[in-house]
Amino acid sequence: MPGHGTHAYRVTRYELELDYRVSSNRLNGRAVLHAMTQLPTSAIVLDLTGLRATKIQLDGRKVRRFTQRAEQLVVYPEVPLLADEAFSLDIRYEGYPAPRRGLWGEVGWEELSDGVLVAGQPNGAASWFPCNDHPRDKASYRITVTTEANYRAVCNGVLLSRTSRASRETWVYEQAEPMATYLATVQIGRYELLTLNAERPSGHVPQYVAVPASQAADARTALARQPDMMRTFTNCFGPYPFPEYTVVVTGDVLEIPLEAQTLSILGPNHLRQDWESQRMVAHELAHQWFGNSLTTATWKDIWLHEGFACYAEWLWSEEAGVMSVAGRARAAWRKLSALPQDLMVGDPGPELMFDDRVYKRGALALHALRVRSGDLAFFALLHDWTDRFRHGTVTTADFILTAAHATGLDAEALLHPWLYEDALPPLPQSAPPTP
Repeated sequence: MPGHGTHAYRVTRYELELDYRVSSNRLNGRAVLHAMTQLPTSAIVLDLTGLRATKIQLDGRKVRRFTQRAEQLVVYPEVPLLADEAFSLDIRYEGYPAPRRGLWGEVGWEELSDGVLVAGQPNGAASWFPCNDHPRDKASYRITVTTEANYRAVCNGVLLSRTSRASRETWVYEQAEPMATYLATVQIGRYELLTLNAERPSGHVPQYVAVPASQAADARTALARQPDMMRTFTNCFGPYPFPEYTVVVTGDVLEIPLEAQTLSILGPNHLRQDWESQRMVAHELAHQWFGNSLTTATWKDIWLHEGFACYAEWLWSEEAGVMSVAGRARAAWRKLSALPQDLMVGDPGPELMFDDRVYKRGALALHALRVRSGDLAFFALLHDWTDRFRHGTVTTADFILTAAHATGLDAEALLHPWLYEDALPPLPQSAPPTP
């Protein structure tokens, strides 16, 4: 995505303070960025759209010159920065946040009927805070939200504190594990917080649901098997990569579920027990490993997120007794064979990066690797993959090297037709059972 993010510096930590009025959609923000230059630079370029920067300090000193144009905030240091130089930016900003409009519709900060939803994928982060908006630029976060007292703010990471003052409440969250900007989120609504697995054995990941009171019973029923999904994915992929997991159920109907680091967002229309709804629950949970802990370094490799999450759906389908992985693979292959074969999964381009063919054919690539290598080597590979690159960024080249090492196969030759050729390869045969 040209024009989003820069190689000139990398951010190591964001400290965001948001004062938000639900009724007027008014946001007053402060963003402190701790960063390190990677190249000499005379201008620090940040992504910010729809909001106005009012005051900036660089390393504690007032910045006299900064400009906003298009969707960028440009800060000009008095003295150019050298390569490998640490710096901090303290930016005050304000306005009425709104989602960015792009090829994929509206992304970013969005008003609900009564609250807020933030869905940043792929480039919506700049709609609510100044940032280096690129998936490879992962940082830790502290997010502080002050809003009306009868609302709950849910953000990434672990809740550190909740304090009340008059008619306002302040929520402070810490996301210690590195996170890409597009995964940062704020959810605000009249939510109750439920514990989904209150009777969990020692050591199991706490799972919560933030939900309107009127939807609480439906949420408990629809998410009843999520702890089983967690156990299945932990067995298949390795340890869950974060301290806890939260599902937010909005009061508004949503077209699709949404992911963020340590949490997912569903609409009340997704609170069903049919396969279509349950696969979405499984899909978003799987993204905690594939997309959030392991994040693609460039969007062209998005199959490393979506192909893996789709394959996780198939694993859960078999575990839940709905349909075998082999059956899901056959159905996906038949569907793909009837569609145009003009998409390169390993580099789909911006307009088609969320095309369902990226999801299904990416999953079939993994299935082909599993069929050839056998279960023992395949699941050892997945554990190695998630452990070796835990909380880091990844590329398809990284996966091919890891797969070759773990399975002993020529992984590049096996995966190339699935990822980098238009024609659909033959259906992988003789899939072994899920362990």
